[in-house]
Amino acid sequence: MVALPDSALALLELTVYGHVVTRNRDGTPQVTMVWVEADGGDLLFNTAEGRQKVRNLRRDPQIIVSVHDIENPQQYLLVQGTATISSEGADAQVDRLAKKYLGVDSYPWRGRGEQRRMVRVAIERIGGSGPWVAAS
Repeated sequence: MVALPDSALALLELTVYGHVVTRNRDGTPQVTMVWVEADGGDLLFNTAEGRQKVRNLRRDPQIIVSVHDIENPQQYLLVQGTATISSEGADAQVDRLAKKYLGVDSYPWRGRGEQRRMVRVAIERIGGSGPWVAAS
């Protein structure tokens, strides 16, 4: 596994958005925009049980996440890796992300009975355009 270099960690501290690419059962790509953060050397995002990306990742945990650098539009971080899905800490994570992205203490769009999931991407390859490429 590859850890995110400091330059990528600094990018993920910003309110940047990730585009998650998974594979549908028929092999076609499925893309979703997500809020992202880092924990140690891994990239993380949050979702809910029943969403297409959760179903896709349970069947095939290979994932690509692209993160655009809003401060330098010519740069983007691209990570490829293997995703693991967990309910542990997912509610606290979505509230933390709501604070980062919306400035509120609690995620405001939680549906009744919704079960949140934290997705951790163990990174196998880093690419894109930016200082993280030279560091990896």
